[in-house]
Amino acid sequence: MGKIKRAIISVSDKQGVVEFAGELAKYGVEILSTGGTAALLRKSGIDIKEVAEYTGFPEMLDGRVKTLHPKIHGGLLGQRDKPEHRMKMEEEGIEPIDLIVVNLYPFEETIAREGTTLEEAIENIDIGGPTMLRSAAKNYRFVTVITDPEDYGMILNELQSHGGKISETTNFNLAKKVFRKTAGYDGAISNYLGSLEEGRQLREFPETLSLQFTKLKDLRYGENPHQNAAFYREKTMDESSIPGAAVLQGKELSYNNIMDLDAALETVKEFHKPTAVIIKHSNPCGVATSENSLMEAYIKARECDPISAFGGVVSFNRPVDQELAGEIISIFVEAVIAPGYDEGALEVFKSKKDLRVLQISLTSKGISGELDMRKVPGGILVQDRDLGKVDINDLEVVTKRKPSPEELAALNFAWKVCKHVKSNAIVYTVQNRTVGIGAGQMSRVDSSKIAVIKANTPVKGTVMASDAMFPFRDGVDVAAEAGATAIIQPGGSIRDKEVISAADEHGMAMIFTRMRHFRH
Repeated sequence: MGKIKRAIISVSDKQGVVEFAGELAKYGVEILSTGGTAALLRKSGIDIKEVAEYTGFPEMLDGRVKTLHPKIHGGLLGQRDKPEHRMKMEEEGIEPIDLIVVNLYPFEETIAREGTTLEEAIENIDIGGPTMLRSAAKNYRFVTVITDPEDYGMILNELQSHGGKISETTNFNLAKKVFRKTAGYDGAISNYLGSLEEGRQLREFPETLSLQFTKLKDLRYGENPHQNAAFYREKTMDESSIPGAAVLQGKELSYNNIMDLDAALETVKEFHKPTAVIIKHSNPCGVATSENSLMEAYIKARECDPISAFGGVVSFNRPVDQELAGEIISIFVEAVIAPGYDEGALEVFKSKKDLRVLQISLTSKGISGELDMRKVPGGILVQDRDLGKVDINDLEVVTKRKPSPEELAALNFAWKVCKHVKSNAIVYTVQNRTVGIGAGQMSRVDSSKIAVIKANTPVKGTVMASDAMFPFRDGVDVAAEAGATAIIQPGGSIRDKEVISAADEHGMAMIFTRMRHFRH
């Protein structure tokens, strides 16, 4: 790799560019530039040459054409070690360009703004920028290409330590970054335009779906030790999601740990009072809230199913203190996730060096339009995330007896938990904690029975939540026999009358949500 002698700088993100160009100038690098970047550099006292002056061809068509010229792309694509390339470049007066600093028109930021028109979006589709980036990256053996201001310092350090040169290894890594950048950029354009109908109304899902994820880490293994796995994050990431968590201690996270941590986190987000959630194999096995303390909530959650809690994952919506940390490690726990820990808690956790301890913000509002995806052989299923909520006070009471205020509070709690249990899902609760959970059965009546069997405290006086309608009255009969007094369920079965009559026979209250929460 020869010394950097000539560079193009043309950026929409001006962060640090003046300082970087100033340092290049100290190495005697000739700087070519365009538009606003050229004006900024010149105003800052940096000697630059306009691309139009260099090519002998003026910018035109409102600036749409300025770098699309053989003197630019020949200078980027010419291979210095091929005599025929060098000869042709000399014949045409094309000089090598050794470095480019280019970032793209802010297309994604433009379409994210409310009220953006199609015309505004189109004008923010960069043409010259991606073309230069791809040309330079293709010829990485001879050209250094920078898309990110965060890389300025690294490049300057290498120029200093290598006598004005950049290594081929660095150039290759930068080239990979370019193709990631342009792939994501083109994907965003494709997704946006593909979501437009003739009347320019956005459809929910585009004609083709381009996705880009960044690898966070390789995992120890997948669901099973014979499966390889890795963990990727989305380009736009909700800070209150598992990829946004800080791992404070413990063994490497496994595939199953991440699945359980996600289930724990999404469940605990449903509640505002101090809440503890214990997850086993992606299902809640204990959930509780408390008016008094997080410790009380945790103990109540664990009492729901202490056998399943062994080896589980625990989440909290409040910081964990030293006393609670001691209670947590009194049994074997795989992982803990919470918005914070005091110093005493972290000291307690150090006694269990394999325990994974994660910290996460719960204040993020989430990412608009975030999708839920599942891969199947040969394709991918895509849907909106299940963010559906109901107002317990506005729901339809379908039985002769209305629920009491205490039952209504318990039904509200039960419905929030039931949403996060694998279907067919049945949950028995009181106002502030789960009592029995039946998950993932092939028939709803079996889930109803299993939830009673799993209960560690009496079911009498509880309420029941069902994630979907009752196809028969048998599930209601099981609940009544166990002593439940009220039921919340979506309704919508052809046997709703039969199911309602069963509830009336047992003197139970029942409300319909008209919303289902299947989790397959």
